[in-house]
Order: sequence, then structure tokens, then C-alpha cells
Amino acid sequence: MKLDIPRFDTTRILVVGDVMLDRYWHGDTTRISPEAPVPVVKINNIEDSPGGAANVALNIAALGAACNLTGIIGNDAAGQSLIQALSAAGIECDFHFSEYSPTITKLRVLSHHQQLIRLDFEENFSSIDSLSLSSRISGLLNNVDLVIFSDYKKGSLNNIENFISLVKAVGAPILVDPKGDDFTKYKGATLLTPNLHEFEVVAGQCSTEEDLVNKAKVLINDLELEALLVTRGEHGMSLIRPGETELHFPARSRDVFDVTGAGDTVISVLGASLGAGKSLPEAVALANIAAGIAVSKVGTVAVSGPELRREVQKDSDSGRGVMSRAQLAQVVADAKANGEKVVFTNGCFDIIHAGHVGYLQDARGQGDRLIVALNDDASVTRLKGEGRPINPIERRMAVVAGLEAVDWVVSFDEDTPIPLLEEFKPDVLVKGGDYEISEVVGANIVQAYGGEIKVLAFLDNCSTTGIVEKIQKDKQ
Repeated sequence: MKLDIPRFDTTRILVVGDVMLDRYWHGDTTRISPEAPVPVVKINNIEDSPGGAANVALNIAALGAACNLTGIIGNDAAGQSLIQALSAAGIECDFHFSEYSPTITKLRVLSHHQQLIRLDFEENFSSIDSLSLSSRISGLLNNVDLVIFSDYKKGSLNNIENFISLVKAVGAPILVDPKGDDFTKYKGATLLTPNLHEFEVVAGQCSTEEDLVNKAKVLINDLELEALLVTRGEHGMSLIRPGETELHFPARSRDVFDVTGAGDTVISVLGASLGAGKSLPEAVALANIAAGIAVSKVGTVAVSGPELRREVQKDSDSGRGVMSRAQLAQVVADAKANGEKVVFTNGCFDIIHAGHVGYLQDARGQGDRLIVALNDDASVTRLKGEGRPINPIERRMAVVAGLEAVDWVVSFDEDTPIPLLEEFKPDVLVKGGDYEISEVVGANIVQAYGGEIKVLAFLDNCSTTGIVEKIQKDKQ
């Protein structure tokens, strides 16, 4: 699929869940303590960031979407620090203040971008505290497009069954970042986003991809979900939906510095994209890109709209143009893993004319990615006779690659593109001209694995041979 950034500013998301403060102490380490075999850290910077459900809200706001946040905090300095940071980001907060429990705070000590220790200050919230969120949720549902529940198993969502019923009554989609060994409490949600470990705790160990998909479909049926997104670390993400082919999204190739908050980034971008009108596969693809950005940073850091936009733009511009067969194999596999429909066409493309341009635009419209395979010079000579090609393969490939409709250009030295079709298995094979489908070279191969054949007309009755003949006639 060809991604673009939606208008995040057109949507409002409600986030409900375990709100926490992520506190970072940064410093240099140059010696070991004489008191115990531990490093001595000289603190030179203290940083507070919203974490948990608050980080989900912060990510949504950073994208440019409007966000309401409700959860439970303590009546303490950590809670006030959270409110100040969230309000500064434009997030509308409606918190319940617990009389008995402090604001959940996670203190991390870092040196040279490495975590040395994490200290947690927390007490689980009571069911009474959790019940207090019901009225807050009800009061916020009238003007939101989607609801995200961020569960860190700290007690804020002890009554999530009731909360889900409230949301379902108004028909808003429900996304849940789950925790624990019992997912039945999330029954009726639209989609869950467990990581692989969380999924296997509930569904059982998955030895193969097929096993994962089958177990996911059972869980979807049991919990009356519409979809399940399993995040799998270095193995990317898998989207499973009933009645649909599963989609696997490979992890973005980035250096991983810190996975803190990556799950928050995934569900926030997913929710904001759905709220702004993107399809589920498109929203997952955007969330996958955002996760790659998040893990390349240290600490709990929100991914902004401009950051995501630049990454999507870079992704769409990279990996295009002239390819070797080995390079093409990699990008085609990636495209198919992202649910993209790959279109294939071939020809000599000796002198590019209006007919070629219109034809390739029509071909590109048959799917998401277009491969154009060009006969190399020797095969053109065998097909067209001496004196052809007029332009050598390097120039022909460069010109075709420069056309906006074309994603990938590859050459082949065989007389037919059959070896390429067998290797890359495009979803659609396109041929230009006055052909019956049965006459298209390679049609039987593509149809055998379930692909489509499309015959398109060249525009303006143009042809390279006709142009060459006209030039020769004019010279006489």
C-alpha cells in the first residue's frame, strides 16, 4: 500500500487507563562505589515524562489529534507534574485523585544512554477508585471518535467490562493494550494489541506462523473482537482478522536504543489513524513505522506528526527505481508483507512516447506497486531485428524509472519474462495491446497461483516501431 499521513487534526481520541510518571536521572559513571560493587552515578539532569496511558495521550497530541485523558493519580507532587506536562501538550485531563495511593512513578537511572536501575513507586488502585472513572468516561463519549484503554494492570481498569459496555452503547471503536493472563475482561472490544509474550500467555505457545494465526482467530472468536494485532519485536507485527488473509508487517530496520513506551506509540498512532479515517491495514502500517522511530530514542518520547510524515516520505521515496533481481526480490517481499498488490508489465520501451506513459499510468492503477521489466539489448535485437534497440538498456531503464507511475525497473536477458513471473509472482500481470488473455505470455503461470491478467490498450495508437519508420521515411 502507498501510505500518506491522514488529517490527524480532524479526530478526537479518549484515552483511559493507568497513568504514570516516568522520571529519568541522567549522569556520568566513572568509578565503582567503595561501599559495594555498583557504579557511582553523578546526576546532572533530571527529566519527567508522562508514562503509561499518559504517554499514549501525549503521542496522540504530538500527532496533532485532540485528546481527552482520564485515569487515577495521587494527590501529590508527581501527580501535579503530570498534570502540568499534559496540559502544556494540549491534553484535556479529567483525573480521579486517590486518597490512599500515590501517583505511579517509575524512576530510571541512566548513564551513557544505558539504564542502570529502575525504581518503582506504586500501590495498586482499588476497585472503588476504578469505579469513579465510569461517570468521567460517560461524560466524555459524546465528542470522541475512538476510545483507547491502556492497561498496565495497576488497578485503574479493574472495571473495564463496565467501561467497554459504556463505549459500545455509543458505537465508538475500542482499542485495548492488554495485560495479564485473562483477556475475557476485554470481550467486545474492537481490537487488542498484545505483544507476543502477552498473547502466548493467554493463547498458548506458538511454534509456527500458522499456529499463531490459528490461535489468534480462536481468541478473536471467543472475545468477539474484530481484529487482533500482535506486536513481535524484531519480527514486526501481525494483523489477524476473521475472514481476511493475515498481514505481517516486518520490523523497521533501526538501531534499538530503548523499547520503553513503544507499545504506547503503536496503539496511539493506530487509534489516531483509524479515527482520522484510515483503513485498519493502513493504520497498522503507520503504527509500525512510528514504532521504529520510538525505539531509536532513549526514554519515553512521543513521536510527532512531522517526524512520522518525514519517515513515511522517506520510505515512499526509498527503494524505488532501477533494481537488480536480488534487490527486487527483497522489496517485493516487503511490499507483499505489507499487504500491497504488486503489478508487473514488461517490454522493450525503446523510445518512450505518450502511449507508454498513459499505459504505465493505467497499469499502476491496477495495484499498489508497479514492476516494469525491460528486455536487455541482446533480447531486443532478437525480437526486433538489427538496428534495435535505439537506446541501450541503461538509458531505457533510467527513463522508465523516472516516470511517476513506476516503482521498480529490472532488466532480463531471456526472450520472455516467464522466469521473472515465476520468481516474483506478481498479483497482476498487465499487457498492452490487442490480445486475448490466453495469448499473454506467462498468463497460465500467473493464473495458476491465483493472480490476475489485465490487457490494456496503448493510448494514441503510438508505437516505437511506427516512430522509427516515420523517421526513416522522412529522411528519404
